This record gives sequence, structure tokens and C-alpha cells, in this order.
Amino acid sequence: MVIANLISYILVLTGALNWGLYGIFNFNLVSSIFAGPRTIGAIIVYSLIALAAIWLIISPIITNGALKLMGNREVNKEHS
Repeated sequence: MVIANLISYILVLTGALNWGLYGIFNFNLVSSIFAGPRTIGAIIVYSLIALAAIWLIISPIITNGALKLMGNREVNKEHS
């Protein structure tokens, strides 16, 4: 689940960056990479970003309010 959360954060940040560039400079990064806003590549990227956002909404509900970005770190202490 940690990997899914990290990938989702990266995708959502990419989407936020794209919206920021579009709002400020009228430049759509995803459209320019895939040569159009309705190409199959752009549609896949937009869909993945939407699914990532939905995952980040649902994930804390599944884990009782915790959104994990790091694995459990257990320290093995030797008993003296």
C-alpha cells in the first residue's frame, strides 16, 4: 500500500503542476507531450491522475485515517 500511495502522490502532483501551468501560462504539459489533449496517451495520463486522486481519498478510509508513505520501521533491540 505504501508504493500505491507514493505513486498516487506523484501522479496527483503531476496533475496539479499541469493545472498550474495551464492556469498561469495557458500551457497544457500533458497535451504538449502527447501532441493533443484527446490523444490516447493524454487520455490514459488524465485517467491515471484521476484514479490516483480517488485512491488518495479512499486510502485513509481503508486504513482508519492513516495515509502511509513509509513502511513500518521496527528496531530490533537485543536484550542484554
